[in-house]
Amino acid sequence: MREALRGLTTRGRSFLAAAAAAGVSAFILGERDLLRVAILLAALPLLAAAYVGRSRYKLACTRSLEPGRAAVGSSARVILRLQNMSRLPTGTLLLEDRLPYALGSRPRVVLERLGAHQASSVAYTVRADVRGRYPIGPLVVRLTDPFGLCELTRSFPSIDRLTVVPQVHPLPTVRLAGEYAGTGDSRARSVAVHGEDDAATREYRRGDDLRRVHWRSTARTGELMVRREEQPWESRATVVLDDRASAHRGEGPTASFEWAVSAAASIAMHLSQAGYKLRLVTGSGLDIDTTEGTAETIVLDALADVRTQSTGDISVLVEQVRRRSDGGLVIGVFGSLTTAEAQLLAGLRGNGATCIGFAIDSATWVSMPPGDRQDSDSEHAAAALALVHSGWRSVPVTHGATLPALWPAAARGSSGFAWRAAMAETVSGVIR
Repeated sequence: MREALRGLTTRGRSFLAAAAAAGVSAFILGERDLLRVAILLAALPLLAAAYVGRSRYKLACTRSLEPGRAAVGSSARVILRLQNMSRLPTGTLLLEDRLPYALGSRPRVVLERLGAHQASSVAYTVRADVRGRYPIGPLVVRLTDPFGLCELTRSFPSIDRLTVVPQVHPLPTVRLAGEYAGTGDSRARSVAVHGEDDAATREYRRGDDLRRVHWRSTARTGELMVRREEQPWESRATVVLDDRASAHRGEGPTASFEWAVSAAASIAMHLSQAGYKLRLVTGSGLDIDTTEGTAETIVLDALADVRTQSTGDISVLVEQVRRRSDGGLVIGVFGSLTTAEAQLLAGLRGNGATCIGFAIDSATWVSMPPGDRQDSDSEHAAAALALVHSGWRSVPVTHGATLPALWPAAARGSSGFAWRAAMAETVSGVIR
């Protein structure tokens, strides 16, 4: 009741002030009728406070998101269901759901009245143009009486989270040379290098069957090792995302890094649907494996949170990929590279891996003077040529390019020589 009295509106306090004035006047003038008016004026806001104060503890609220995971640029629907748990009807309810700035302004909905045990649902739509996990709530309900004399605010503790994942673009089906799979001309089979039963071994990974532990190799190396006799028959791919802040330009949803994240998500989903066993690696330490049917949840949720790193180093990224590299297909999405950094990427060509790199010219994402633009173009051309010399199949990316249009270039074989020759002519022309 004390809290309800603190919720009196200006109108309610005016009634109390008028009641006090009428009571003093009735005492001075000796008018009984004026005293009755004072009592009535004082009773109205007190009864309103008691009415609102009682009803505020009898409300239940649930929130649902449709869908709970939305892509960048798409909309999600938030449904609020409010139920009056008491036997008395409520007054006018003003609902306000708290939202982060990235999801827009706070929605406000008015419910005129909820009867005894009555429930009502309201919905609103949010749209996010930036990746991330956004809290939705808590819901704030303002309760008022029919006369507007008292208003109380109740905040429900429940908070839901909307996950905004990168936009995934459907890619055309192409044949990627060097892939590993179970049958076919391009599918390779590894041979054992050591161990009993002619079985190659590798380090234990989370989720491996303990029945595949190779105890002899475990005793020899001091680390838990498992057999990998089944691995050569699996299509394996590693998606590498360059998250160095110095390698990307632009801000917000149109930055080159956002293009890279969307490209990594699209490539991962495309390969997952093709039956690949995926691994996602970033320079910030993210290193996750997926199996069939889990890529959409694991990879997209991980990419929803990834951010650029100001202390990133390409050598650290190379070392992290090589730490558990077992061949297969390596597809990298890189920001701007120097010639030295492109040469470091040659370290990923070991163990029979086929490497495809999408080299983003992030300088095209910003406006530059003609002289600086020419220097940037020549540096990017030299780095792309060094990437080709390192054994990578390089696909150049400039501002405005779309991944579905660039994806067929990743499957070209002999055209890589044409790209190398074109890059050589470009570099030589710049040097002259």
